[in-house]
Amino acid sequence: MTTRGKQTVRDLRRGSRSTLLRRLYFEGPLSRQELGTATGLSAGSISNVTGELLADGLIEECGSVDSDGGRPRILLRVVPDRAHLVGVDIGETQVRVGLFDLARTELAASDHPLDETGHDVGHVVDLITTGLTEVLARTGITAEEVLGVGVGVPGIVEQGAGPDAGDTAVVHGQTFDWNAVPLGRLLRARTPLPLFVDNGAKTLGQAEMWFGAGQGARNAVVALFGSGVGACVIADGARFRGATSSAGEWGHTKVHVGGRRCRCGSRGCLEAYVGAEALVERWADAPPGASEKAGLAALLAAAEAGRPGAVALLDEAAELLGAAIADLINLFNPERIVIGGWAGLMLGPRLLPAVRDAATAYALAFPRAQTTITLSRLGPDAVTLGAATLPLTHFLESGGELPRHATRAAG
Repeated sequence: MTTRGKQTVRDLRRGSRSTLLRRLYFEGPLSRQELGTATGLSAGSISNVTGELLADGLIEECGSVDSDGGRPRILLRVVPDRAHLVGVDIGETQVRVGLFDLARTELAASDHPLDETGHDVGHVVDLITTGLTEVLARTGITAEEVLGVGVGVPGIVEQGAGPDAGDTAVVHGQTFDWNAVPLGRLLRARTPLPLFVDNGAKTLGQAEMWFGAGQGARNAVVALFGSGVGACVIADGARFRGATSSAGEWGHTKVHVGGRRCRCGSRGCLEAYVGAEALVERWADAPPGASEKAGLAALLAAAEAGRPGAVALLDEAAELLGAAIADLINLFNPERIVIGGWAGLMLGPRLLPAVRDAATAYALAFPRAQTTITLSRLGPDAVTLGAATLPLTHFLESGGELPRHATRAAG
């Protein structure tokens, strides 16, 4: 009988597999000797675990490097096409489904604009399952080769527990009338693939910290600017969730008491002033009938041309955004603040200098001096990649555990 709290041999083996797999994934290719130095594991453990990972087809030999007077050292890496990942971005105006290999190469994507039904949950689930079918069909990849489906949503996610936590995920999306929507259960009825659900800003934060402008930081804030505004707070290398996973609803902090009505029903929210939807609504010369992205692009072009109304609106947005970033600096003392999302990247090159100046004016001087403010390096569709990191996280933490259907297919 195993003593409670004591690690079993299986736990230790899984931990060693996870340690080596993560090193190879983020830092590979590496030799066995380099793995030993980096992890502190014994040469015997390195040999045994890499042998298992090679036998499972999760890693492969990929060349060699000369050693000091001895035989060349064989390099190892994670096999890019051993398994695949699906990321889903339930955005404000569309649903995007992307299929990636383990090297994060996007193999196919399916974009479906939301129609007049908006975020009707049945319609959204239909679009996700349609997109999933499309990306698999285009690539010829079967469901058995997919580690799981990660879904990023614009709302608060109540996480389930256990290995099938995604199946019981519940979403509260106040801005589009999702009140305790059992999204995990609804998706489970449509696909056998493992499910992982989280807030879209948090998935973007994970992607930025792993692969983008957040790399190397232990304390950071990743801001998502699209139709609305959100944030992912990274504290000592981990995503900060709060008591009920709602930490990071930065777009609903107040910048003007009694101000403009926000989509959430309150007044004076940051989102009601600097979100893309709000900016287009506030611009008197917005092209009638234009989409949100087209309207924001027109606003930016008008400001670049020196039209006073557009210049004044974006100048105000930059100051409000800088002041709100100053609040993040004073509250969380981050090393880095990364601005992403399609609207953030569209406006960023113009607004960033003024945003930095406003943050300096409104933040405490000492923490501001320790914080860099920069733009995302992952592009406007990074939430999709971020969502795909949810099944990837499980894969790495489990030491390369494949879903049951994938294990049978490999066998």
